[in-house]
Amino acid sequence: MTDPRTLSIKDFTYSLPEERIAKYPLAERDASNLLIYEEGIITEDIYKNIADHIPAHSLLVFNDTKVVEARLLFQKPTGGIIEIFCLEPHQQYPDITTAMLQHERVLWHCLIGGASKWKHGQILEKKIFHNSNDLILNARYIEKAGDSFAVELSWNDPSLIFAEVLHLFGAIPLPPYIKREPEVGDAERYQTVYAHYEGSVAAPTAGLHFTQKILEKLKAKNIQKDFVTLHVGAGTFKPVKTEVMHDHEMHAEYFTVSKPFVQNLIAHLDKNIIAVGTTSLRTLESLYWLGVKKSGVGSQESGVRSQELGVSQWEVYDHAATAFSPKEALEYLVKWMNEKGLDSLTAKTQIMIAPGYQFKIANGLITNFHQPQSTLLLLVAAFIGEDWRKVYSYALANNFRFLSYGDGNLFWKVQA
Repeated sequence: MTDPRTLSIKDFTYSLPEERIAKYPLAERDASNLLIYEEGIITEDIYKNIADHIPAHSLLVFNDTKVVEARLLFQKPTGGIIEIFCLEPHQQYPDITTAMLQHERVLWHCLIGGASKWKHGQILEKKIFHNSNDLILNARYIEKAGDSFAVELSWNDPSLIFAEVLHLFGAIPLPPYIKREPEVGDAERYQTVYAHYEGSVAAPTAGLHFTQKILEKLKAKNIQKDFVTLHVGAGTFKPVKTEVMHDHEMHAEYFTVSKPFVQNLIAHLDKNIIAVGTTSLRTLESLYWLGVKKSGVGSQESGVRSQELGVSQWEVYDHAATAFSPKEALEYLVKWMNEKGLDSLTAKTQIMIAPGYQFKIANGLITNFHQPQSTLLLLVAAFIGEDWRKVYSYALANNFRFLSYGDGNLFWKVQA
């Protein structure tokens, strides 16, 4: 078995012309092209017909996170612009939801455009007229924290939570490879139709193609749907700059699932379980390893704060020989939730899925086309093997549109 720590990212590249990156979504969500890959065979359709390619009684797992208006622009008294991009909450909060519910002030880890022009402790101010009063948002530079900055954001209306403040002051952040400013239409189109829980700074883009009509077609065919919530961080765009993957630090993301969801997975393990998006797939596979850990066998909660439940970057490879079936692992997880009196669990996953990984839960994946030399492309290569090159070459030769606003795929896992 390949040890993904030894992989060179240079082996996972392809030439992506700038003009093949979709700058805008199509007028209709479900009109995007759909590439279907199964057992080495590639066929084409459009998303409108995706139900035709999924067997009855399958389970589709969607990520119902909602993108927040994480991009804030402040103007200094001297006229200079400071851009604050809210990445994730300060570690004093147990999860993103708690931070989003804060009143009056919150601490956030941010990227800052123009940081050299913003002095430590200096307070920036932005003002809008809201509910017959001036609503003021202040930003104070606290400290540099690794690759980001700790920023205190405060506002003068104690009735508003931070999520509402972002709605009023912020803008939807488009991925860095979409080289244009956000427009009015992005507020709707860079969200899935089922987005619910606020916390992402990037959309789970595989879901952008789904419409209510598609969901109705799936239901009519007795294809079930269920939801996880994984808040997508900007780390999903973090480039791999190291020669081998061992030296790359994988981004970590929070996810939440309910106990009935885990029980639904168990009920579908003998059928098809299809992850809609890489974030859903990361969640599904992380649940297996959480179950293994809660069985009392394998590693401890490493790589995350001691009070957090989580899966670290490489531990799944250190314990890959653990002889638990998916059913056993998920049942251990349900047992642990029962013992703790939990109806849901929130955990943090840093799992690196790359060639060499053996998938435990999902056998289908719906996903967009990903950037060269990215961890998301590594995940695809783990799922369908070396044929990822065949798929991407086909897409490039047949005018598929790439990345977040582009076309997508339905992959069936290569059988080991």
